[in-house]
Amino acid sequence: MARKLTLDTHPAFAKAAEWEGHLRADRRRSEHTIRAYGATARRLIQFLGQHRAAAIDSADLARLDAAELRAFLALRRGEGLANASAARELSAVRGFLAFVAKGESVAAPPRLRGPRVKKGVPRPVSPSEAIAIADDAEDEGREPWIGLRDKAVLLLLYGAGLRVGEAVALTGAVLPLGETLIVTGKRAKTRVVPLLAPVREAIELYIGASPWGVSRDLPIFRGAKGGPLSADIIRRAVRAARARLGLSDRTTPHALRHSFATHLLGRGADLRSLQELLGHASLSSTQVYTGVDTAHLLDVYRNAHPRA
Repeated sequence: MARKLTLDTHPAFAKAAEWEGHLRADRRRSEHTIRAYGATARRLIQFLGQHRAAAIDSADLARLDAAELRAFLALRRGEGLANASAARELSAVRGFLAFVAKGESVAAPPRLRGPRVKKGVPRPVSPSEAIAIADDAEDEGREPWIGLRDKAVLLLLYGAGLRVGEAVALTGAVLPLGETLIVTGKRAKTRVVPLLAPVREAIELYIGASPWGVSRDLPIFRGAKGGPLSADIIRRAVRAARARLGLSDRTTPHALRHSFATHLLGRGADLRSLQELLGHASLSSTQVYTGVDTAHLLDVYRNAHPRA
């Protein structure tokens, strides 16, 4: 009978702690992300120890093969992990193994295709998928500040309902950030949108990491060479993230704004208020957001209407 392997058994746990330090100091990840990624790394080490019935060290991690990665992901899916969460788990594993491989001076770990979300009737991006896209864009940024930039922009689309063009056009005039944000939309029409704490934190983390600083008259979000950030860069980031996460090709920056509207509507927001938050000139533009929630509206009707 194999002896039970405890946390102290595996030397590789020290490497997981190193990775957390790297995420904190070099990648400037949030504490939430660091905790989640560290937990994933330790789950992987524990799984490998049980799978091989042996203590795991950094060299073992560096030699990990695709079959063991698939077995780990299958175990996690069996524990009830949804597609988006499973894809994020795999993304965290990839990052950890790449960190280990660099330290061991060996080739990068095997890449596996993440789980796909079944295609069907058009629907908004779920909250977990929206966060997964933003986190994935952060992880894949070619420099830490670029990853933080892309995450901040994407959270503005989902968390505040901005158009991608509105987000990249924000200037230093909106600083310091508060609980609301004044946005200039189409036809130079301004509106006030709520700024949730996680969105505000993401913007502030980006500003703190950006090498370009901020100026009242210049865009907050900058391109790699310091110029204004193009909306196409964000569209490309979303395309890459949805491919890695196995999401529908209908998952676009505008889908995040669409999801903001649909989720608010589903939680009881009235169309007139939603019209103001989205910056629509007419109520008819806002009414399109009820289309994907027809099943929910029919359920409400059947349960509430006296003649249903």
